[in-house]
Amino acid sequence: MGNYKSIHKFGRDEIIINKSRFIGTACPVETEEEALDFIDKIKKEFKDATHNVYAYVIGENSNIQRFSDDGEPSGTAGMPVLNVIMQENLKNVAVVVTRYFGGVLLGAGGLVRAYTKGCKIALESGIIVDKVMFYDVSFKIDYTLLGKMENELLKNNFIVTDKVYEDQVLFKLIVEKENLERIGALLGEISSGKTQISLGQAAYYSIKNGKLIV
Repeated sequence: MGNYKSIHKFGRDEIIINKSRFIGTACPVETEEEALDFIDKIKKEFKDATHNVYAYVIGENSNIQRFSDDGEPSGTAGMPVLNVIMQENLKNVAVVVTRYFGGVLLGAGGLVRAYTKGCKIALESGIIVDKVMFYDVSFKIDYTLLGKMENELLKNNFIVTDKVYEDQVLFKLIVEKENLERIGALLGEISSGKTQISLGQAAYYSIKNGKLIV
């Protein structure tokens, strides 16, 4: 799976609309099983709610899409939640919008707007991000090259996750695939070819506005 948009973390927010309480809860998920487990937990948490409406989208091509109106009129709840996820082009995310009925009927249009808003605030709370694949990269350099290495890494916008001061300085970075050759060349130039990178595993990290979120 290539880079994609999702949310960074579990998110929750709520609004009151015409005396009804809407609680939006969002969660990043990797599989349909995870999505169903998440939905089940929310349903148990809010088992006294009038409705627990949900939708989720999973897969590189958004090939798994499911939603439920949970008793609301057809097309007024689950589909609007799914539409928000799709319009934001998000993948691997599940959202539950819980409603506690307040005694005032909202009508079909009002329900669509309410569930749309409930989904949006849940996603915003979870922080919409780009999920980018990075490789763990590490290397050691002599202390005499420390300042130059730090400057070059900063200038080239490489993300340093840790520095360990031993007999030499151990740098730990995360690097996108297309930049692996560049970091190798940079290290070779600074160290005069005396050190090489050690390439670790790849994993997805959250990036927002060009910055790493941890």
